[in-house]
Amino acid sequence: MRRLFADRVDAAEKLVAELPEVDPESAVVLALPRGGVPIGAVIAEALGIPLDVLIVRKIGAPGQRELAVGAVSGTGTLQITTNDDVAAVFGLSHEDIGRLAESERGELERRNARYRGDRPAVPLAGKTVILADDGIATGATVRSALRLVAKQGAARVILAVPVAPASVLKALEREADDIVCLATPKPFLAVGAHYMDFRQLSDEEVVATLAALAARQAEPEK
Repeated sequence: MRRLFADRVDAAEKLVAELPEVDPESAVVLALPRGGVPIGAVIAEALGIPLDVLIVRKIGAPGQRELAVGAVSGTGTLQITTNDDVAAVFGLSHEDIGRLAESERGELERRNARYRGDRPAVPLAGKTVILADDGIATGATVRSALRLVAKQGAARVILAVPVAPASVLKALEREADDIVCLATPKPFLAVGAHYMDFRQLSDEEVVATLAALAARQAEPEK
């Protein structure tokens, strides 16, 4: 099978060329850690807009942690989305899901503190948001992320990914204003199967990428 991308940077550079035009004064890139951060960094630098992370935790079903009944983000007031069909199968109320979401608060706070440090989250109200990841498999996490972004008042949401199954993109159409995806291979297999280099990133690498971009963007123009 031919690999589509050398690595995440290569994929992001190809993705930038396909993105719709945005106003840099009112746009922001949100990356899904960890793999989405190198993608988001390339996009943010190319467009001259801020980069932030959106940390989303899956809310696993009781006894089946890999099955998502919803997702949660935030640290103070948690932002929760629910997969109603799955919740109904398990007989879970919104209150039940809220209690399950609370169990993820510690990890959300840890990751927010690790990746963002003292920097406040970039406000999304009225903004064009480019949500970036290195690929989509089932779409559960991305769907939840898109809904969380919409809840925060984004004016326009663009989903930007290098590779995903066509069927998943179709299911996500109602969640985003625009979807930019470079490839929808068949058979899809897995996201990493379409990269030559798809090594897992560490927290340290994510933090370094975010810090390096922030430093470059803070430099005065010459």
